[in-house]
Amino acid sequence: MDLTDTTELALDHPSLYFNRELSLLQFNRRVLALAQDPKVPLLERLKFLCIVSNNLDEFFEVRVAGLIQQIAFGSTQTGPDGALPEAVLETVSAETHRLIGEQYRCLNECLLPELARESICFLRRADWTAAQREWVRLYFEREVLPVLTPMSLDPAHPFPKVQNKGLNFAVTLEGRDAYGRSSPIAIVQAPRVLPRIVKLPTHIAGPNDFIFLSSIIHDNVDRLFHGLKVTGFHQFRVTRNSELFVDEEEVDNLLSALAGELPRRHFGEEVRLEVADTCPPEVVEFLLKHFKLEHSDLFQVPGPVNLARLMAVIDLANRPDLLFPPFTPAQPKAISGHTSLFALLRRRPLLLHHPYQSFSPVVEFIRQAAQDPDVLAIKQTLYRTTPNSPIVDALIDAAVAGKQVTAVVELKARFDEANNIALAERLEAVGAQVVYGIVGHKTHAKMALVVRREKTGIRLYGHLGTGNYHPRTARQYTDLSLLTADPDLTQDMNDLFMHLTGVGRAPRLRKLLQAPFSLHAGILARIRRETELARAGKGGRIIARMNSLLEPEIIRALYEASRAGVRIDLIVRGVCCLRPGISGVSDNIRVLSVVDRFLEHSRVYCFENGGEPEVWAASADWMSRNFFRRLEVAFPIEASDLRKRVMRETLELYLADNCSAWDMQSDGSYVKRRPGAEEACRAAQAILLAKYTETPLYE
Repeated sequence: MDLTDTTELALDHPSLYFNRELSLLQFNRRVLALAQDPKVPLLERLKFLCIVSNNLDEFFEVRVAGLIQQIAFGSTQTGPDGALPEAVLETVSAETHRLIGEQYRCLNECLLPELARESICFLRRADWTAAQREWVRLYFEREVLPVLTPMSLDPAHPFPKVQNKGLNFAVTLEGRDAYGRSSPIAIVQAPRVLPRIVKLPTHIAGPNDFIFLSSIIHDNVDRLFHGLKVTGFHQFRVTRNSELFVDEEEVDNLLSALAGELPRRHFGEEVRLEVADTCPPEVVEFLLKHFKLEHSDLFQVPGPVNLARLMAVIDLANRPDLLFPPFTPAQPKAISGHTSLFALLRRRPLLLHHPYQSFSPVVEFIRQAAQDPDVLAIKQTLYRTTPNSPIVDALIDAAVAGKQVTAVVELKARFDEANNIALAERLEAVGAQVVYGIVGHKTHAKMALVVRREKTGIRLYGHLGTGNYHPRTARQYTDLSLLTADPDLTQDMNDLFMHLTGVGRAPRLRKLLQAPFSLHAGILARIRRETELARAGKGGRIIARMNSLLEPEIIRALYEASRAGVRIDLIVRGVCCLRPGISGVSDNIRVLSVVDRFLEHSRVYCFENGGEPEVWAASADWMSRNFFRRLEVAFPIEASDLRKRVMRETLELYLADNCSAWDMQSDGSYVKRRPGAEEACRAAQAILLAKYTETPLYE
């Protein structure tokens, strides 16, 4: 459709919206660009390549699997762009084939040669010395052979169940065995306990010479089939639908139901087949037929079928000179000299910007609460955290000490279900009250509340965040934390916890915006207020950053605001279904994405409000699921100094970034900003690293 004259175009017209799946693939292209960027340290480039592979695995397990299910059930449901599932799947297939082709070109033509120049080499079988081949033989006998189970295929040996994303080999054979049986093909599965990449000892190789497990098995595969001739050895990998299906309204115990469902994740419906590009057509056709897949589901790749496994090389190589400079997150100056966080918070709120500032004050907040005899209760949401979380340990200590501990554990946090079931059981074992949120809604809000008895009576202290209670990702994701004793905010938090654990009408909150009740309406009201101010000639300004922007009514409101003259800047890291820069519709809207060392994870919304700006931080993206199918919280940044700091550090620096920012075009593509010679080092993350840690982004 020609969008040159769209003044009268309805703002819900499909042409004004992008496809979610294609937008997600666009994000992975931006990550892949970092793997190709010579300014990025070499092993970090390899890491970004692996991240793309992990992202694409989840894309197939969830997004592609979802499209296939829609088609199977005859769904005519479309996204806001109006595309049917069949059309989306066809386009996604073509785009993923192109993207994966670019991945392997990056690996084979850029990264592997540059790694070799740094003496980090992946040795091919044909290049092994006699000493290396003998070492491999002994390694195979000692470490690999005892755990392999070759499976010939005949009426007594059906095709084995192949695990999701597992490494497998199709072995073609000639001859008959001791029973007179002939089997033209056998399957060998590589157990997950085996490392996919093995470092050779330095007495027979260079300092960082590696071989693949597939090469080790290939060189010794005849040991698995005595007396038969091995005529082919071909690696393959299957990706499956990994969504878990539990009807929450039909089960008595969600934890038990999910625990029973988890093993099925490894054996869901097949959605993708990856094979080495050397695999002959007859073997490819055999595998496609067995897995009931089409040629569009086939990915023949010139290299390992799972690039994500190359991540192991980063640690094994021990080359810190090829990584980003290490940094120590700064401790906020405000806590210097304060032994009690509660005493500090009675004086003023504390804002932390992770990973530039340490996550340890958040952990310490829970620890102090657990150890303080005046603390009566701790209430906390847990969406994702580490298996051995210091926060969970502190909650356990608090429960053991006799404090009232309430944990709202989100069992359905995708791919963290097993970990969350384990931590829920640990908490329940010491008498903590553990609940699993609201049926039909994920608890995604990041809240911790401490109830303390003081001389003046009961006082509440709280933590609100944009990211998870996860000390490891707090060093990798950009997020905001607010520690506060504000009576309105903390009372709102307590009301929400009471609502989560009990029943009743949604509480009327004083300051917080909450999904699924007031957040969507609150954001719409503020967009429309800016629209009315612009129409009245009083300006109008919106700056918002988030991971994803998909919700159609919000997008329509932003289009209407743009038409009224509101200047809108959107910093959207990943999926964005809004089309910027369309004359008469969105010519006042800019969309940029920043992709750099740290994953941009903060959600911040700023509304100019006629010169009295409102700044909000939140756990929620602007997506339908966040607004209507999750418990989310947005909290205001009210102290003027903190509000200015949030605007500067999370919005203004990013809008000015001309090193790591990509501008979205009206056709959905992205163009990377290029700095002028005088500003060649300007990047938001670099500025913040230097400010807080005195660490350069690159050396």
